[in-house]
Amino acid sequence: MKPTRRAEFLLVCNLGTAALATAYPAFWWLWAVVLVLCLALVLVDAQRTRRNPLPTVTRSVAAVLPVAVWTQVRYRLENHGETPLSLTFRDIPPDGSEHRHMEGAMTLQPHAWHEGAYQMRPLQRGDLHFAACLLVVDSPWRLWKRVARIPLPEEVRVYPNFQEVAHYALLATNQRLRSFGVHRRRRRGEGREFHQMREYVPGDPLRQIDWKASSRMRKLIAREYQDERNQQVVFLMDCGQSMRAQDDMLSHFDHALNAVLLMTHVALKHGDAVGLMTFSGAHRRLAPRKGAPQLNLILNNVYDIQPSLQTSDFEHIAEDVLRFVRKRSLIILVTNLRDEDNDELQQAVQLLRRKHLVLLASMREKALDAVAKEPVMTFEDSLRLAATYHYREARQAAVDNLRGRGILCLDTTPPDLPIAMINNYLDIKSKGLL
Repeated sequence: MKPTRRAEFLLVCNLGTAALATAYPAFWWLWAVVLVLCLALVLVDAQRTRRNPLPTVTRSVAAVLPVAVWTQVRYRLENHGETPLSLTFRDIPPDGSEHRHMEGAMTLQPHAWHEGAYQMRPLQRGDLHFAACLLVVDSPWRLWKRVARIPLPEEVRVYPNFQEVAHYALLATNQRLRSFGVHRRRRRGEGREFHQMREYVPGDPLRQIDWKASSRMRKLIAREYQDERNQQVVFLMDCGQSMRAQDDMLSHFDHALNAVLLMTHVALKHGDAVGLMTFSGAHRRLAPRKGAPQLNLILNNVYDIQPSLQTSDFEHIAEDVLRFVRKRSLIILVTNLRDEDNDELQQAVQLLRRKHLVLLASMREKALDAVAKEPVMTFEDSLRLAATYHYREARQAAVDNLRGRGILCLDTTPPDLPIAMINNYLDIKSKGLL
């Protein structure tokens, strides 16, 4: 219970009459009357406030939330008492989140209810725990504020931002992939797996004509092939300290998770099996499998992983892959390439290439591009620009060295990683490299 300004005003009135009685003893009776009246008002109001039952509170929030996306949280308050309640509601959001428009002031009539909402944005993946909410109830005469902490435990899961997967699925359904940045290279009739028989179209290679079928149908019939299915894609996700680099609200590891999520959806749609392994921090391993349930399985196994402070151990994960993945697969190594990792990374990739096709997907900091575009006004600006160019050149030299050794490698900013990975995957499929 906390006194309000009205209670403080009564205290001031009492002090005023006490000062008057001290100066003029004849007014002592006035001070006694004011004192008794103030005490009676305060005590009765406090008793009435404590006697009134608190409203019941319920919270409604989705069990699964995407990271860094504003989500609505709804709440409901019900007054089961016989007197109106004027109160303010405030939820206690979990650590690792931010909120807006949370506090709500309202008046609840007897046996009435009120529903409201506020917005919350999780800032990190994993399990978030709601603990309680706060109610500040005004007393009937507004002399007290009753502050109550109502236990309201609830747990939600924060996943990588899966909105891009839904967006991609919608575009794929509507055959508008090009507007999403995905370029599918059509090759009429080419591929390695038989797809269907169809009528010959001028421009088709002559080797595709099925002469037996053509003689039966008395017209030219061509065999049409498609890209191979039933292949394997295995992601190697670096959880080391280099993936802690921050771009906007998300770390490089969060961007990598979004890209892997979207790429998994695409590969499964193309009939391939998808697996995943993490290293240099959390160690998770999922065997390659086909079908839509694999996407949910990957989500449930990686949503709570955070990048560690360990250095990236590429050789160790390469040895694990050779023991774990028996079938020739497309290995997509997702990391943040640093020039000091070049030698160890080369050895690991060369080890993997003995059996698998390797695609190195590396992210570079957007801040490097931003610094290169800023005007140089001071000596400190020139030093920062020189250091940036030196770092970029060393990094580019490491990438060029890998490409020079015949290693498939892409180097892009984190927001562009998902589409770059998809385009490279589709290009590998169309060329039959796997």
